[in-house]
Amino acid sequence: MSATDPHPHTIIIAEAGVNHNGSMDLAVQLIHAAADAGADYVKFQTFKSERIVAASAPKAEYQQANAPSEGNSQLEMLRALELTPAQFAELKAESDRMNIGFISTPFDFQSIEVLRPLGMDFWKIPSGEITNLPYLRYIAGIGQPIVMSTGMCEAVEVEQAVNVLCDNGVTRDMITLLHCNTQYPTPMADVNLRAMQWLRSLNCAAVGYSDHTEGIEIPIAAVAAGAQVIEKHFTLDRTLPGPDHKASLEPEELKSMIRAIRNVEMAMGRDCKSVSDSERQNIMIARRSIVASRHIAAGEIFTEENLTVKRPGSGISPMMWDQIIGTKASRDFSPDDLITL
Repeated sequence: MSATDPHPHTIIIAEAGVNHNGSMDLAVQLIHAAADAGADYVKFQTFKSERIVAASAPKAEYQQANAPSEGNSQLEMLRALELTPAQFAELKAESDRMNIGFISTPFDFQSIEVLRPLGMDFWKIPSGEITNLPYLRYIAGIGQPIVMSTGMCEAVEVEQAVNVLCDNGVTRDMITLLHCNTQYPTPMADVNLRAMQWLRSLNCAAVGYSDHTEGIEIPIAAVAAGAQVIEKHFTLDRTLPGPDHKASLEPEELKSMIRAIRNVEMAMGRDCKSVSDSERQNIMIARRSIVASRHIAAGEIFTEENLTVKRPGSGISPMMWDQIIGTKASRDFSPDDLITL
């Protein structure tokens, strides 16, 4: 995730989250779908409901709409979405077998310790924990790379969180910041991809985008705008019950998004203008040369009346027009003959 790589490979995190609905069979299928789509990582969420949600905490509006069967309590909803430590170890092993990186977002200290032995490449801090000082200190103390989403944040809150991390065990070159809007789905008018420009001013390792819009165009646009990491929710079926399915991509859509991002990476190129190998052959076909517009006798002066410019571009460039005008023809020229000196 180096910010200095001139030809970066966008890290794509396929966010399975809790779209396994508490089922290991679904979780394994999600790993296979993410690997088949070409994602770099598949990501889950690790938590013990009683440690992170009070019994009185209500569900978000989108959760009430998409997971009504669990009642109005976040606690009731999340209990049905928990997996055990042993199951996370199985998912890591399956990810290794499928040659895709495994990540899970921990939501409490104990869940951090569940994940620590699994050897993840980095720790993912979700937007909701960016103001959780004890949590930030604990996860920074591990001393490993961190990817942090910044949804629901004012600029000063992002700066404070980065400073806490840097004061407790990591350096800025170990932190990747993801711009994010946490509304499911995010209205297009609220996406604000230009916020990534401000995140870059914090001089962390890389900047990316965690997407909750419908469709695939915004993550693709984010890569064109410089995102080095993309995170996107996906599911096996948007019609499944659960809080996040409706705002997630299905496997073929995930595959299309990743394919488009890889094309955009290639298309971004370098910060210079030059002739590409693929178009070089067209120079002679599309450009023009100075040619005779009528018969010109040897010794005759070249003028604007006896010269013109026409394809092909294999002769003297029209950019030499002023240098040719006023010189003498060294031989006879017929109409359309390329002028030579």
